[in-house]
Amino acid sequence: MILKVISAEDILFQGEVKAVHLPGALGAFTVLPGHAALISTLTPGEIRYTAASDGEEHRISVTGGIVDVDSNIVSVCIY
Repeated sequence: MILKVISAEDILFQGEVKAVHLPGALGAFTVLPGHAALISTLTPGEIRYTAASDGEEHRISVTGGIVDVDSNIVSVCIY
């Protein structure tokens, strides 16, 4: 599964991941490979993801944003 995290200034992360945990507007949720398509707004919190390359969990603090999940691509635009 590919995760792309972008802001207005930069690409914060782009790469293969095993799982992504997101602070959704209706509650936190986890996206795994094969997840159904969805679009959600994000609330302040942390995006946590497990990188496929090293198996380590990484974190990105966010104040909000949107996420689109489709065909094993998780696209996150934060602000």
